[in-house]
Amino acid sequence: MSQFADLISAVDLNSTSAIFRLFLSMVLGSLIGIERKRKGQMAGLRTFALISMGSCVAMMLSIYVCQETVGLLRGDPSRIAAQVISGIGFLGAGTIIQMKGSVRGLTTAAGIWIIATIGMAVGCGLYMVAIVTTILVLVVLTILEQIEHRVNVGNEARTIRMKVKGIVRSIQPYKDVMVRFNIHLNKVYVEYDYERDETRLNLLVLIHGQGELIEVFEALHDIRPTISISLSNTADLS
Repeated sequence: MSQFADLISAVDLNSTSAIFRLFLSMVLGSLIGIERKRKGQMAGLRTFALISMGSCVAMMLSIYVCQETVGLLRGDPSRIAAQVISGIGFLGAGTIIQMKGSVRGLTTAAGIWIIATIGMAVGCGLYMVAIVTTILVLVVLTILEQIEHRVNVGNEARTIRMKVKGIVRSIQPYKDVMVRFNIHLNKVYVEYDYERDETRLNLLVLIHGQGELIEVFEALHDIRPTISISLSNTADLS
């Protein structure tokens, strides 16, 4: 057992340490990938495992080239590995979705970037650093998310656009619905159309996700006859 520990902790790269580093990088990448897949993200277990392993291999190649040619003291093991940081940005950009002013996938993109650095840490033998970093990443993705929900940090500004029959004289029933669903109502824009006997309401709200929107829409519809209702980006008030 002590001989195995010596092999995997050796400065010089060997077959045993290389295999161990690959396996560890796969495990650490998979842990974060499972969490991302659990949240329904496109980049999941396999993607994160492959990125972590690839970064680990790149780091080991950097070490091996210097080790077998000019020596670790005179060579520069960071040359190949440095390209991983810039190259991983393309994968991260692929997970970011922009739609009607709403940007999605930033957390997954950040996860891809940090799992690459974790793989590189494993590749150069910083096992404890890589393991602790993985644990902290999981803490950020799980526990801090729960804190966000509780203190309403990270809520996104949206506009609930409604067209209702008749002239709305009081906004209070709509405010009551927002309170019931724990949605913060920032501003209300009202437009009366007396010719058609309609009222257009733009409710600027802070909302986290879209899990309960169906129930919210139903509750708003029950206040009075509603022609249409939709959720749009906060800048779209037309």
